[in-house]
Amino acid sequence: MKVLRIDSVGGASGDMILAALIDAGADITSLKTQLASLELGEFDIVSEPAADRHFHGTRVTISYPEHENHPHRHPADITRLLDGAQLPDDVKHVAGKVFDRLAAAEAAIHNTTPDEVTFHEVGAVDSVLDIAGSCLALNMLAIDAVEISPLPVGRGTVEGAHGVMPVPVPATIELLKGQRIIRTDEPFELVTPTGAALLMEWKAGLRTTEDGRRMADETYTPVGVGYGFGHRKLDSRPNMLRATVLSHVPSPPDARPSGNCLVLECNLDDTVPELLGSLTRKLLSQGALDAFTTPVQMKKQRPGTLLTVLCDAGTRDLLVDTVFTESTTFGIREHTVHRTMLERRHVDVETPYGTVRIKVGTWKGNDITRAPEHDDCVKRAEEHGVPVRSVYEAALRAL
Repeated sequence: MKVLRIDSVGGASGDMILAALIDAGADITSLKTQLASLELGEFDIVSEPAADRHFHGTRVTISYPEHENHPHRHPADITRLLDGAQLPDDVKHVAGKVFDRLAAAEAAIHNTTPDEVTFHEVGAVDSVLDIAGSCLALNMLAIDAVEISPLPVGRGTVEGAHGVMPVPVPATIELLKGQRIIRTDEPFELVTPTGAALLMEWKAGLRTTEDGRRMADETYTPVGVGYGFGHRKLDSRPNMLRATVLSHVPSPPDARPSGNCLVLECNLDDTVPELLGSLTRKLLSQGALDAFTTPVQMKKQRPGTLLTVLCDAGTRDLLVDTVFTESTTFGIREHTVHRTMLERRHVDVETPYGTVRIKVGTWKGNDITRAPEHDDCVKRAEEHGVPVRSVYEAALRAL
């Protein structure tokens, strides 16, 4: 799995995004060849080295004869352009969804329907190529998911097809709803509608959320990085966007050897049940191999709870301290036991409800036990409004 991480200090526009992806490894010659199948007339995409405040990367310039501009296009015109192009189907699909977002934003602003929207600047040749080219570059880099840092926005006003507008312009604000932004003193339009639509569609349509669980819980390594520069000189920062390609590093099999471990036990009959729940969670977070409770009958037939903690010798002292301070016990029993364990690893499977991790146990070279991660199943079930069992069974079928 590959994740694209977008970090911006100078905003986000279509040409900056395209430049960053080219700088990260997307082949510009192949890009131009495939984009030529769009019925846009004559054009050229020039990629050249760029620098700003000691940072170095790529700047992209799109040129075309002025009479080929045709900036006033409707959503149906864009659909025809994409349908007739010799581009991968998923590229046409994602690019179409980007334009759908733009149309929905314009419709919301002008109190009309998306079908009735007229694309002005966004319908121009350069904007169409920015969007289709960026989606094609994303496909070339085999990106599965996109994460986005908070985006910087400028202030002041800008003049467009509808006259003088505040910065960020209304379409950009509409597109960035729900996305974190950072206000700056730059008197320019830093995030354009094209840039906002691309990033928001990629973020929503691919397999992740901003700063989501995958990047927090899984291991990744950078395999490519690109810096895309805009054409304007900003007052206080480089006009730059960074695209980092991160490749997932599969978790190695659980290498903990079979062998001895410690068992810590104590009987409890006067500890509040809620405290037992927080105690077991804390013990696990401190390195306990396992922690669980069992109902027991104690002296004089008092109902009680047996707390059992499995641990390595290295965590023994910390866990003993925790049991004494977080419970009402007066003593802890301790003995050594031997464990024999399966080798373990995690694999990701794709289900109709999204990605689910499955823990696989191996014995003598054969996979014999498979268990979908419950937390993943719960999250996917909540997202799709289905029973957890449906996700669990779908994950096993997918494996």
